[in-house]
Amino acid sequence: MRAVLQRVTEASCKVDGEITGQIGTGFLVLLGIEDADTEDDLNWLANKIAGMRVFGDENNLMNKALADIDGDILLISQFTLFAQTKKGNRPSFIRAARPDKAIPLYEQMIKILETITGKKIATGIFGADMKIGLLNDGPVTIVMDTRDKENH
Repeated sequence: MRAVLQRVTEASCKVDGEITGQIGTGFLVLLGIEDADTEDDLNWLANKIAGMRVFGDENNLMNKALADIDGDILLISQFTLFAQTKKGNRPSFIRAARPDKAIPLYEQMIKILETITGKKIATGIFGADMKIGLLNDGPVTIVMDTRDKENH
C-alpha cells in the first residue's frame, strides 16, 4: 500500500462537476492498494497518516500532527501509484489491486481513519474520473509505503 500525503490549506474532489469531498487545512491523501496488502498494512498506514507531525508549531517548526491543528483528510484512491515504468513509455499497473480487492480495503481505510481521527473523512469516488484541486502548503509532500514498515 502506498500513500502520498500532501499538506494542504484546502483540497477538493469533483466528479462530473459535483464536489464529492472537500477539506480546509489537513492532508490530501492519494492511496494506492496492491494485492499483497492486508489489514495490518491498513492499520499501520492509517496510524502513520494520523500521527505524521508536519504542521507548524508556534516556532513554525513541523511538530504538530493532524489532531493538534484540528485538520481534515481528503482520501482519494489512486491505482496509478503502482505504475511500473521500467519498460517502454506506457506504464503497467499489474501490481495495483483489482477493484474486488481494492474497494473493500479503501472503504476499510476510511473507517479506520474516521475512528482514529474522530472526524468524517472526505473522499472521492472509487474508479471515477476525478478532478482534484488543492493548495499544497509548503509544499510538503510525503510518500509512504507499507513495505517500509518491515525495515524499521
